[in-house]
Amino acid sequence: MTAAPAESRETRLRRLHMRSMRRGTKEMDILLIRFAGARLQEMDASALDAYEALLEENDQDLYQWISGQAPAPEVHAPLVAEIARVAANG
Repeated sequence: MTAAPAESRETRLRRLHMRSMRRGTKEMDILLIRFAGARLQEMDASALDAYEALLEENDQDLYQWISGQAPAPEVHAPLVAEIARVAANG
């Protein structure tokens, strides 16, 4: 069995952009697509890993974290704060 070829950076960015845009709630679509458009291109591989992990979270939780209604888990807190900054400066 051969391993699948590694995903190119450009393919990964397109996939993460699409995942940012096609969420479960319109609010998260708006917040995350704005962030993706503003920041994905400049993120390094480890930052993209963190963003991809964040995208695995539930939309209701994400919305509460980004809006400040609930504290984000420590692992996601810096990225959530950055998403909130981008959203506020829209």
